[in-house]
Amino acid sequence: MTILALEFSSVQRSVALARGGDVLAAAADAGERGTNAFGLIEEVLTTAKRTREEIEVIAVGLGPGSYTGIRVALAIAQGWQMARGVKLLGVGSVECLAAQAQAEKIYGRVNVVIDAQRGEFYLATYEVAAEGMKEAAPLKIVMAAEVESRAAAGEILIGPEVTRWFPTGKTLFPSAIMMAKLAVRRNNFSSGGQLEPIYLRATNFVKSPPARVRPA
Repeated sequence: MTILALEFSSVQRSVALARGGDVLAAAADAGERGTNAFGLIEEVLTTAKRTREEIEVIAVGLGPGSYTGIRVALAIAQGWQMARGVKLLGVGSVECLAAQAQAEKIYGRVNVVIDAQRGEFYLATYEVAAEGMKEAAPLKIVMAAEVESRAAAGEILIGPEVTRWFPTGKTLFPSAIMMAKLAVRRNNFSSGGQLEPIYLRATNFVKSPPARVRPA
């Protein structure tokens, strides 16, 4: 099964191509606004000497994280499925980060911390060991004080740009390489319309008021 993984939920966006558990190629771009998504895809296909027609599954990072980045990845996956009938898999970026912590031998009670804007943070807790990892507390939105209390208790903090707010944390970006490895073990495929970003809060769009008309 040839898998194309798209992880665009952080400022370090990445693409990976894998088959049978082996990563064939990977590429990353740290430019949040200027990411050339199709350029990254072409780069990994060229490096791996594969064609678009060989891709059977697209794995997409569902966040939480960058609204724009996640939507771009979803749009690519949905369009690809419509054009070529590929299978789609959604993978939470938090789970991806916990798996990366295990791969880097970061063991113990690990808190995955992601900026949720408005002075809040996404927080999920895992027990990570050499033999495996287990979710200890599900993803939720918290204030900075709760994250600080975890750090004060000696717990580990990881996440994209986490040291901007919590100096004792370790910066880790969700990786398409790890996402591809996680996707190899799964078969819970979805249609494009079923894939939804992980936000935990409703996204509200407010219309601007109508233009004021100056009296004659």
